Amino acid sequence: MLKENSMLRREASEALAGNWGMAAVVALIYLCVSVTAQLMMDTTDGVGNLYILGLLLSLFICTPLVWGMYMVFYEVCRSRKLELGILFDGFKDYGRVFGTMFLMGLYTVLWSLLLFVPGVIKACSYAMTPFILRDDPGLSYNAAIEKSMAMMEGHKMKYFLLCLSFIGWFLLCLLSLGIGFLFLIPYVSTANAAFYEDLKREAIQGGNTDAEEDAMQA
Repeated sequence: MLKENSMLRREASEALAGNWGMAAVVALIYLCVSVTAQLMMDTTDGVGNLYILGLLLSLFICTPLVWGMYMVFYEVCRSRKLELGILFDGFKDYGRVFGTMFLMGLYTVLWSLLLFVPGVIKACSYAMTPFILRDDPGLSYNAAIEKSMAMMEGHKMKYFLLCLSFIGWFLLCLLSLGIGFLFLIPYVSTANAAFYEDLKREAIQGGNTDAEEDAMQA
């Protein structure tokens, strides 16, 4: 049986204990890059050179960077150690990481164009893809996404409720002029990692040999 979401949030908080300062630095680096890219696109009229540069920055730099951020907090969840260098690991395996994360985002957008609800459902289905890329270097692109969909079968609502449980913190971050996001991003990312670890544990206990092999590789 999967753990209660409140327990996953507590595990995330405990894993970040003593790491909050560096966790905020990780979030700050990512936010600086992503906000810079967004400002470059927003401050131009039409599709100018600055807009294109911002779009390229958002697509080709932020994509592997957000994966690296997830991996920083995945390591925190597993070992209680925060290693800043992991933030840039996505650039070491650029093609696989960028290609998979790009497809994941593209599929989510396409489903969202149909209706909001299908987009949310698919986003939940794909949510474990970043962690699968880390645990299984042999998987990429659709194979990694499909494995996430299989892992999330029957668990999408639970994951959605986990994400929804941070809405109060999100509103507080807005009231803090955005400063609170430096701490909310690590908190949410680590809770997501804890959710993934819990899914793996359940799969192993249920006799899923593929999950067991992944756990041994991790």
